[in-house]
Amino acid sequence: MKKIKIVKNGPYLVSGELPLEKEIMVIGSEGEPEKWKKTASYPPQENYALCRCGRSADKPFCDGTHAKTGFNGAETAPRKNYMEMAEKNAGPGLDLYDAECYCSIARFCHRAGDTWTLTEKSDDPKSKQTAIEEACNCPSGRLVAWDKKLNSPIEPEFKPSISLTEDTKNNVSGPIWLKGGIPIESSDGYQYEARNRATLCRCGQSKNKPFCNGEHVKCGFNDGDGSINKKKS
Repeated sequence: MKKIKIVKNGPYLVSGELPLEKEIMVIGSEGEPEKWKKTASYPPQENYALCRCGRSADKPFCDGTHAKTGFNGAETAPRKNYMEMAEKNAGPGLDLYDAECYCSIARFCHRAGDTWTLTEKSDDPKSKQTAIEEACNCPSGRLVAWDKKLNSPIEPEFKPSISLTEDTKNNVSGPIWLKGGIPIESSDGYQYEARNRATLCRCGQSKNKPFCNGEHVKCGFNDGDGSINKKKS
């Protein structure tokens, strides 16, 4: 079964032969992220453990360092579903839902003004399309564009997979990006809502564990594989 199991003060146990890849942000002409680019794929494995403390010498995989350093991986994220936490931003041609607690500081929402302003101008086809693109590129799923006519979310089509992200503007390694509704089980057995997009902390510093809250930018997290040196494409 494809799933993520969180070990108390330990790693993420991945099962179900979930593909593992590396993706970097492509920075556009405005100096902000514009799209994602895959740069590497890891050999397939049925099961593997991903580092959660940020200190493994074998990143992205766990090498047991969490036990030596006394890592505190206490899960502090709200145990609510997305729609319980999201605020609705209504526009003329599009609605935008925003659950700020999931923000991983990916900044795709900054381009062309910002996603909220574009939503307010969504009676303009170009503004509407850009707002949808930005919301769909948000790896954490904080932002979800909503089709007003169909009354349904607009989501990218993802098969279950995992990407290790790289922030090429800030030169840091970003969170673990889960795609395609992968189930996440807490260390105490709680089942988090399975969403099409979610980002898990891998620097060990998030105040919203197990989810990323952007602390990797503040602490300058680097997984050491050299991908962050790849700039604009």
